[in-house]
Amino acid sequence: MTRPPTAAQRRVIDAADPVTGRLRGTESQLTALVKRGLAFRHPRPPHDHFLTPEGHRVRQGITRVPEPEGSGEAPASTGVFAARVGGEEAVVDTSPARRREVHSAWQGLLELRRMTNPGGDVDRPCGWERTHLVRAAALALEAAGHGPAGREGPGYRVRETPQPEAVAVHEPDGEALRACAATLEGAGWQVSEHREPRGGTRYLLASPRRT
Repeated sequence: MTRPPTAAQRRVIDAADPVTGRLRGTESQLTALVKRGLAFRHPRPPHDHFLTPEGHRVRQGITRVPEPEGSGEAPASTGVFAARVGGEEAVVDTSPARRREVHSAWQGLLELRRMTNPGGDVDRPCGWERTHLVRAAALALEAAGHGPAGREGPGYRVRETPQPEAVAVHEPDGEALRACAATLEGAGWQVSEHREPRGGTRYLLASPRRT
């Protein structure tokens, strides 16, 4: 299981600007938070550091921290928060606490867009999402109320693809698949529907929209 933030790191997180998530701390503290996925360094001068969606959750008292990106397969259950990509071993959690976590993560992501996209545009994905494609797409789906697949059975599954900046979304129910496409388009993703070469099963390819 991923270790919780140190006391010094927690003080930096707790002292973040409550609206923007802007951080103040030593270079080593900020670098450590970036490595743990709790903060990111703004690409434009003055290169300030801000909380990621996971960092916002930690600040709000949800002290579990993010697991690293996987290889495209569903991550193992480790007790660490992550948007449900579908196919996890653990039973799908539909509790009010889980819904609050997901809502908090989505609001943090919108704030991240506002702070980092030119002109404060919240209608299209930001740099963090482009480097965490599977988790970002899964968060958009889960936040909109779509159900992730369990180990077996219906529900969405988000997976990596060989294509740059593209994820595949699988959902056996055609109507639910179209609903996933509408959600991702509304969240600023470009979506197209395709058929698998073998079997002809329909799936989505989704990429973060740039303009």
